[in-house]
Amino acid sequence: MKLNYALIVIAALWISANTAFAQGGLVKEAITYEELYDDPYAINKLFIHLQPLYAELFATNVNAGFGIGANYLHKDKADFFANFRNAYARSTDFVRNIAYKNSSVANKPTSFIYMEVGGTYHIKDEETDTETKMILYSKRYQKGNRWASHVPEHTIIPSKVRKVIGARLGGFAYSTAIDLKRITESQEIVIEDEFGAFPAGLYSHSNQSVSGAFIGGSMSWIKNLAIKPDKGYGVLSDDLLLTTFLDIMFAPSIKVEDIKYRDPNNNNDIRTFSTENVETSKIGFRLGIEGKYNRELSWAYGAEIGSRPSVKGQGFFALIKVSLPVYSTNLDYGREAFGK
Repeated sequence: MKLNYALIVIAALWISANTAFAQGGLVKEAITYEELYDDPYAINKLFIHLQPLYAELFATNVNAGFGIGANYLHKDKADFFANFRNAYARSTDFVRNIAYKNSSVANKPTSFIYMEVGGTYHIKDEETDTETKMILYSKRYQKGNRWASHVPEHTIIPSKVRKVIGARLGGFAYSTAIDLKRITESQEIVIEDEFGAFPAGLYSHSNQSVSGAFIGGSMSWIKNLAIKPDKGYGVLSDDLLLTTFLDIMFAPSIKVEDIKYRDPNNNNDIRTFSTENVETSKIGFRLGIEGKYNRELSWAYGAEIGSRPSVKGQGFFALIKVSLPVYSTNLDYGREAFGK
């Protein structure tokens, strides 16, 4: 019995000690901070993106490459954007690469190129109060591997956020090589000229050029906050410009290049096979997200998924892109002058 009582007492003491330790661990000293700025309307106007990498899983033609982009914000009324992308080389342009190696036609496969320009009108642009979670970082964590092994502390402070609901409108165009053999098989069609059908069993490719417009809506969240905590922490900031959007895409012009075939059975004469019976889809959509930072030199990211106008059944795409660096400026080069 005495042993049982002793065990009960030890267990009770152990539980009490752990409870007290846990409660003590929850009590942390509060921090104070100096607010350096908190103004989501005081952001840069012009952003230039250099994109060393984009990767696109496109049902028509998987590709990867580089690009350039730009954003211009006009007060609190509208913003404008432009994008250009191009495959790195033949090896990162899937259908183009296959066409060079296997195609039996005389058409030269084109490189994947995509471009767009558009704008967003701010239907509603307002500032509201919110809270921001700030990770507490100090230079002392840089010693050794203290930051890697340290569970970062954080604090939540009151801040402001700018919310923008916008209406988007713009135009786009792209060109790409397409796998015509796979397309004709999936659509169960035959391409032919006045002398008959294209020879069965031969690999054929073509080129597609698409141009059209998009219309949609967007939602943006903008923070432009910086604080200086006490106790040796560095300046902490949250200056992310985040935008999500949904667009409907329409392409009245989708052109599939006719096939040029040098017929060895007819003195190598060029035969032209019409692609007019290749079915296309003129309507598509996309859902996307973009993020960038309000700094003179920074980086940005973006992602899209949807189905763009293309050959029927070949419109699905998923895109990721990284911009590094991103140059930005507020375009204010004036300086005050005072008389002596």
